[in-house]
Amino acid sequence: MLTRARGRRLRPGLAAAALTAAALGGLLQPAQAGVGPEPARDRPHHDKRLQQQLERLVAQEDGPPGVIAVLTRGDRTQVYTAGVGDIATGRPPHPDDHMRIASIAKAFSGAVALRLVDQGKLSLDDTIGELLPDQPAAWHTVTLRQLLQHTSGLPDFSADPEFLEIITADPRHVFDSRRLLDFVADEPLLFAPGALYEYSNSDNIAVALMAEAATGRRYEALLKELVYRPLGLRRTSLPQGYRLPQPYFHGYDVAPPAEPEDISEAISASGVWASGGIVSTPRELGAFMRGYGGPELLSEQTRKAQLTFIPGGSSEPAGPGTNAAGLAIFQYTTRCGVLHGHTGNTPGYTQLAATTPDGTRSLTFSINTQTSKSNKPALLARLRTVQENFACALLEGR
Repeated sequence: MLTRARGRRLRPGLAAAALTAAALGGLLQPAQAGVGPEPARDRPHHDKRLQQQLERLVAQEDGPPGVIAVLTRGDRTQVYTAGVGDIATGRPPHPDDHMRIASIAKAFSGAVALRLVDQGKLSLDDTIGELLPDQPAAWHTVTLRQLLQHTSGLPDFSADPEFLEIITADPRHVFDSRRLLDFVADEPLLFAPGALYEYSNSDNIAVALMAEAATGRRYEALLKELVYRPLGLRRTSLPQGYRLPQPYFHGYDVAPPAEPEDISEAISASGVWASGGIVSTPRELGAFMRGYGGPELLSEQTRKAQLTFIPGGSSEPAGPGTNAAGLAIFQYTTRCGVLHGHTGNTPGYTQLAATTPDGTRSLTFSINTQTSKSNKPALLARLRTVQENFACALLEGR
């Protein structure tokens, strides 16, 4: 059982399996379904069928203890919840709860990089060799565009045996986030840059390092200046440690027949940094995605490059419908229409944030356990079905 002491291990196999997929308790209370406490004007009629789907999701034996879906249409918001955001207290999820957004952090690094492109401080054709000459010579021809679109060929540091050994022995180990690529510095590229699509956590570490090199400023400061402030994000941050701000949506390892284990603060964010370390809330995540996936944050020219998609390029885990990969953003073509967004999974959490291309509507969908194509694939399949149904509700009437 996980304790707060450093050096303790997670449930056997959890850390290695979870970090590879993410590359990165107590008795379960009866499911509680409800609507978040917004003002009455923000509570339009709820679809009972959608509510029932959330309840069935948390009722699955290996399903999440809780789920929250936030649909925003202009100035109108609907909040659907089922189950609990904290098993110990029975508290339901809330749209202002902090949570780990996992690989949706990659969209934030994309936002920083593309805003710097708009400012003329970066170019999509800039290479690792030009901006990060100390990185391996074999990587020097890789461009910013290829990093953002996961066609770089960089090996994934989060799958490196030495990295996994460290994080398994001490999940709260504090890494030097700017040296994470050192774990794979002796490895060649997996393929010629631009030749294939392969999702890699190393890509967005390199993106953040290139942003720092181009500006002489720390990535965390660039996030505040270029993303948080323009979009009014006050509860979003990139920590180095394992603590979460209060209140938070608790994340769990759910492995029946064992009781769910609270792993919200089990793992240091320093080991994923720009690739997966950001903490936000459902409400602010929606605001971010409306800005980044819509036209608000970027120039028309840069946005055209951002939204040049590679068919078949899936986020991790795959989002609803058919996936295609843009620059730190994905296109989700559902049976009801197209959304732009990103997903993520990390120990304790699986996330989706998506917006209509015009940035006027958004959906965030958060569960407090991890699922991916290699971890609970049946749960992921069910989750994607429910997500698509919520996407259709978001798109209704357009």
